[in-house]
Amino acid sequence: MSTTADPSPSSRLRSSGGDPLAALGALPGVADSVDSVRKAVDRVYGHRVMRRRSNEITSEAALRGARGSAALSGADWALEEVRRRTDFSGDGEERTVGAALRLTAEAGQLLSIWRQSPLRVLARLHLVAAADSTEGAGRPRLHGESVDEPLVELPVPDADEVAGRLEGLSQLIIAGSEAPALVTAAVVHGELVSLRPFGSHNGLVARAAERIVLVGSGLDPKSVCPAEAGYAELGRAAYVAALDGYASGRPEGMAAWIAHCGKAVELGVRESTAVCEALQRGAA
Repeated sequence: MSTTADPSPSSRLRSSGGDPLAALGALPGVADSVDSVRKAVDRVYGHRVMRRRSNEITSEAALRGARGSAALSGADWALEEVRRRTDFSGDGEERTVGAALRLTAEAGQLLSIWRQSPLRVLARLHLVAAADSTEGAGRPRLHGESVDEPLVELPVPDADEVAGRLEGLSQLIIAGSEAPALVTAAVVHGELVSLRPFGSHNGLVARAAERIVLVGSGLDPKSVCPAEAGYAELGRAAYVAALDGYASGRPEGMAAWIAHCGKAVELGVRESTAVCEALQRGAA
């Protein structure tokens, strides 16, 4: 998204007055997506295995979510390879998978801070993701600094636009909203990937932030619905197309992005339901 294009999605939201995130819930098709996600989440939480072995489901969901997020960032490893590997100190894909796993573990520790200081949480997430790098870790990029995010094809906003839009996003989160969790999570995710505020690992950070919203909102309190796995299943082409819709700032594009995020959550639910079924059969 260039700085000379139409107003950004977050700018449109801030200028709309009232409860801008809740207003997105009235877009065509969004209420249906929200309802479908809620029913899917309720079903997995009602599974008999969840009552006895929810910690195991949470752990497996974390692994599958990290694998899915890494896949969208270019490291599409088999689940069993992620499960068995203990050393992620290599270059390229190893570091991406390692960063995704660290972020998944860290996100659960930041729930209490998010609503009061989302920018602090984002800085921490990036610091954790970029643990193998010292330059620029944990802070938004400055003028003249490049972005290493080759799989996201949108134009890169400059540092001033990044700062303004991050502050706007922070204000929206701190102010609170009556918007469904899916809507808020989709906006946080879409805005961060569009902005790419950090020099690296922006997609991983954005998806971890979405996870924080979904868990902290109470929609998925045990973190057993890994949307990241759903995005990976839907594929990078669909992800990029939906993200383009969000970045356009047009109502139909933003609604399509929210629907895409909803589908990803539902596919994450399906992953955890399959794990529940396997545990019930004694196969896992």
